[in-house]
Amino acid sequence: MRDKKRRLIHVLLTAALAVPCLFFSIPCAVTAAVASTAFLIFYEWIFAGRRETVMKLCDDIDRILRSDDIISFDEYREGELSVLSAEIHKVTIRLREQNAELQREKQFAKEALEDISHQLRTPLTSVMMILGLMRSSDLTDEERVEYMRDLYELLARMKWLIETMLSLSRIEADAVRLAREPVSCRALIGQAVETVSVAAELKGVEIRTETEGEPELLVDLHYTSEAVVNLLKNAIEHTPEGGTVTVAARGSSISAEITISDTGEGIPEQELPHIFERFYRSSAYTKNGFGIGLAFAKKVITAQDGSLKAANRKPHGAVFAIRFYKAAI
Repeated sequence: MRDKKRRLIHVLLTAALAVPCLFFSIPCAVTAAVASTAFLIFYEWIFAGRRETVMKLCDDIDRILRSDDIISFDEYREGELSVLSAEIHKVTIRLREQNAELQREKQFAKEALEDISHQLRTPLTSVMMILGLMRSSDLTDEERVEYMRDLYELLARMKWLIETMLSLSRIEADAVRLAREPVSCRALIGQAVETVSVAAELKGVEIRTETEGEPELLVDLHYTSEAVVNLLKNAIEHTPEGGTVTVAARGSSISAEITISDTGEGIPEQELPHIFERFYRSSAYTKNGFGIGLAFAKKVITAQDGSLKAANRKPHGAVFAIRFYKAAI
């Protein structure tokens, strides 16, 4: 329809140009008509090429929408469409990056759900077995108390796993607003140590605290305390009976630091770069855990512009260092 209208307009303009020329001479009118027709042919040739290029660009965009990853826009680097093709190329790259990121997140979520299901399935199976055994009328009071203790420990571990996973997911989704308030390192350590004191006592591990002065942190007390608790639980778990876990705090003019060290076997060197990864478990250092406690601690601390690092200490044992700078450097 547009082509017919354009041609009609051209015919009218040609007639309007040729008719006045008849008053001068017929050759003049013929020349004007031929020139106008030649211009129309030349214009149609250019327009056809441009239209073909536009249609090719539309086809390429359609292929992109069908997830074709081998589209190249190099052929559009010249002419008026170069700016448009460049912008489409940028959008295409961004869409490909976002799609790849979504695929990675989808795969990670799938693996995470499978891991959580596996982690919950084992204690749930144990709970069901213990409940079955407790139905026996031949149990002594001592056996029943022992089974109840085992049930409590299993349910407590499941509760911790679920709550930690929910907290970690909320922090990663930016659904948690971490408060920033002055917190005494002495109070923070005291609160965390009190939480794990029973577990340490049952295992026969001594917890020592060493605080130099009165260092403070500008952090969220609740979540930071949970992070320190997870680090303490990890240290207690990997410290043999009769060993010691030491929590030390010190401050300077530029930073405040809390270190948690133990007298265990230490962390295998090849695992140091991976121990803060979610669900990372090895056959040695992390074989008894769920693989999220250290990941949670790392996420909470880094979300508040702090740093958390792990290393081995001599002659044996591991040390985790939390550091918060008092000003951006």
